[in-house]
Amino acid sequence: MQKSPADSPDIVNIETADFWFDPVCPFAWVTSRWMVEVLAVRRLAVTWHVMSLSVLNEGREVSSDYRKRMNEGWGPVRICIAAEQKFGNEVLFDLYTALGTRHHDDGRPYDHELYVEALESVDLPAELADAAYSTEYDEAVRASHHEGMDPVGYEVGTPVIRVHGYSFFGPVITRIPRGELAGRIWDGTKQLASYPYFFELKRTRTERPRADLPPE
Repeated sequence: MQKSPADSPDIVNIETADFWFDPVCPFAWVTSRWMVEVLAVRRLAVTWHVMSLSVLNEGREVSSDYRKRMNEGWGPVRICIAAEQKFGNEVLFDLYTALGTRHHDDGRPYDHELYVEALESVDLPAELADAAYSTEYDEAVRASHHEGMDPVGYEVGTPVIRVHGYSFFGPVITRIPRGELAGRIWDGTKQLASYPYFFELKRTRTERPRADLPPE
């Protein structure tokens, strides 16, 4: 179960944020693990939501390899939405962590075996893995996706964070800031996001996401 300072009844004025992720995205994975670090050092509670790169890239011209990945990307988001619908939003963080740890940290492909293992590890029914191959939850996937993406626009991807009514893409990081450094980056991110005329701060990425490494 996700832990944060918000779990203490003695703390008031807890800040709240919403975080939209696609389980297939390695950048969203690293940013989500940064948010876990932030939860340990800031008075913050995060509500987790699903967006879908598969939905985002519908109708776009992409490479055949990327299109294949997008077709396969429906599976994890369908499972997340199915779990959320049946057991509530509170199961989403643990399920995302179970899926992402196996896929991003352990390097395993998203397949039925991984789905079942991840579900069982967080005490969810293994049969939810069947949702990966069904269109039953696609309308709900799209609704969750649009809730996160409509306010920030469609020239971006995942993660998307909303805090104090401001939505923004990112931050895109390749390593997980730890401890108070994570908190300071969160503070700076909020400062930029709160200015309504700020739109972009970017530089060329020089490495892939590395959830296993600390920042230098």
